[in-house]
Amino acid sequence: QVQLVESGGGSVQAGGSLRLSCVFTRYKYTNNYAWFRQAPGKEREAVAAIYISVSMTYYSDSVKGRFSISQDNAKNTVYLQMSSLKPEDTAMYYCAAAPYARRWSALEEYIYWGQGTQVTVSS
Repeated sequence: QVQLVESGGGSVQAGGSLRLSCVFTRYKYTNNYAWFRQAPGKEREAVAAIYISVSMTYYSDSVKGRFSISQDNAKNTVYLQMSSLKPEDTAMYYCAAAPYARRWSALEEYIYWGQGTQVTVSS
């Protein structure tokens, strides 16, 4: 069983930055970690993912160049550094984990989920 705990959300003005953290209990068969987000009235969407065994990262087009996902194995933590934030980035952000996601952005590939952390960007 993998447990994920997110933190770092908050309120920020447009153009600002936040760093989200996802602390996870280590499970040897978990290779993928990802961040998803869900805005009110919208479907949950993939934001970024990291494949730990090969250090590959993926981003949605909407955040590419502004967000960065990284890992710290010593701290069992995955980060999402968010810069140049926009009001449309406002959402609940979730950390997720999978043994191996064939499609990094597919929600159904992820087995373990955190409770989420709220990010609000004001104009």
